[in-house]
Amino acid sequence: MASAFLRKLVSAGESRNALPAEDRDLVLSVCDDVRPCGARRDIISEGDRPDYVHLMIEGWSCRYKILPDGSRQITAFLVPGDFCDVHVTLFDQMDHNIGALSDSRVAFISRARMSRLMERPRIARALWWSGLVDEAVLRSWIVNLGRRDAFERVGHLICEMHARLRNVGLAQDGAFTMPLTQEELGDATGLTPVHVNRTLRRLREEQLATFNRQRIFIPDVGILREAVSFDPNYLHLPSQV
Repeated sequence: MASAFLRKLVSAGESRNALPAEDRDLVLSVCDDVRPCGARRDIISEGDRPDYVHLMIEGWSCRYKILPDGSRQITAFLVPGDFCDVHVTLFDQMDHNIGALSDSRVAFISRARMSRLMERPRIARALWWSGLVDEAVLRSWIVNLGRRDAFERVGHLICEMHARLRNVGLAQDGAFTMPLTQEELGDATGLTPVHVNRTLRRLREEQLATFNRQRIFIPDVGILREAVSFDPNYLHLPSQV
């Protein structure tokens, strides 16, 4: 069940930080408390006490904040293999929400078990690497919101999710599942659903991406990346991704 997580940790180190068999077994052993979470329900909410670290096993979730006027800003999408909040148990309460976007399965990992993971140097280094990449993704999202136009924002996000999913074996060539509504895309990119719809139509008309319900197909990943100025270097993934 934690294969995506294991693949992500291995890609974090590759040859310089390969995980030995005993480390892989430990990673799998701490992911045995897996719980379902229905779509559009919180895994943990702002103000809750974070007694567990949450790891996505199946499905998609997001980090988000609700503003006083009721609007929502999504600050990250989380897919299988991603920790929702790797260091959150250091805090007394959550300062944001983690919500499932699709029917999901989530591993609940206790503080004690996280401590066991962090005691293993190679696992600790891979988790540290993963946290640094999360920060790099957030920086890229800030640039997306502040300096890219609507076409580039949506196209850049599609390219990012394709690369991240491919890294954990959940995208084949240019095809992958993205269970997001146009409203959710808008909440992540600072656009209205109408503007998101126009942008998706342009991507389709220019034959850069096609959409069939929740399935996306990119005919030529390189061409789309060039069209939206996507450089995957901030993801620090293996070169073939």
